Amino acid sequence: MKNTATILILLAVGSLVAVGWFYSDLLKYANVPTNPGAKLVTFQAGQGEGFGTVTQNLHARGLFDHPDKFKLLARFKGYDKKIRAGEYELSAAMAPREILEKLVSGKVRLYRLTIPEGYTLRQIAAAVEKAGLCPEREFSRAAIDPAEMAAAGVAAQSLEGYLYPDTYLFPRGVTGLEIVRAMTTRFKRVFKPEWETRAAELKMSVHEIVTLASIIEKETGAAFERPLISSVFHNRLKKKMRLETDPTVIYGIPNFNGNLTRKDLTTPTAYNTYVIKGLPPGPIASPGAKALEAALYPAETKYLFFVSKKDTTHQFSTNIKDHNKAVRKYQLRRK
Repeated sequence: MKNTATILILLAVGSLVAVGWFYSDLLKYANVPTNPGAKLVTFQAGQGEGFGTVTQNLHARGLFDHPDKFKLLARFKGYDKKIRAGEYELSAAMAPREILEKLVSGKVRLYRLTIPEGYTLRQIAAAVEKAGLCPEREFSRAAIDPAEMAAAGVAAQSLEGYLYPDTYLFPRGVTGLEIVRAMTTRFKRVFKPEWETRAAELKMSVHEIVTLASIIEKETGAAFERPLISSVFHNRLKKKMRLETDPTVIYGIPNFNGNLTRKDLTTPTAYNTYVIKGLPPGPIASPGAKALEAALYPAETKYLFFVSKKDTTHQFSTNIKDHNKAVRKYQLRRK
């Protein structure tokens, strides 16, 4: 009996030692990188891929040794059922535990998308495709989706002007709708409640303010002039004068070739402010916060005209006589 008890004790002790050794070995494996000097690589965990396939693909990329231990570690931590699909930046310089934690966290690789102030919907769509996020056509469709416009509170033919210009970070595989929603959500955050109140004080709708801001954005070369340019348009609107601004004409010309002609200025379109009175039916680009603010808070002036000095700034005038002099001086180079 004593011998049997001794054997059982020894077996139990041996089992505990084996378990302890196994656990110690697995713990060491979990925390030791395979190649401390390795560089980052991009790894795609496909949608619907099983953990075995992910492990096989990770091992094939040289991210760790001993795939069986990797599987055991994942099961021990309960990670084998929690891997999230997506594109990750991983390295053999990361310990197996870190690789697993990143795959479970869903901290996928993000791609930078920068939209400058004054970009049109068409330019934004092209930038989205160039960034490798989604096709230009898919983004454009999302920007004219009636449901998206309703969700953004925009009663127009598109979300032109409401796709806020900023720098965004998106994962690979993001949809056009998701990008559009991110941009319109950013716009809502920028367009503060007090700005809505101010628009009402001016007896203008938010849509009219965004439209005016987009024109200011396209006309501005020097940032400090935004309130001055805004004052010209506000003064003209009050006097029921036509805005006569070239960027609106250009926006209304399909496939504009870069050469604005006298015929273009006299050809009626919904956006030709040399022909129509008041604002065009909608924004002609995406205005930034400063342009929106300028549209809401114009400088107090009596200016009705401005002409480019061809150095990013403008000469402002209160009457047509002085304006014509400025045109001759800065555009025709005649005294």
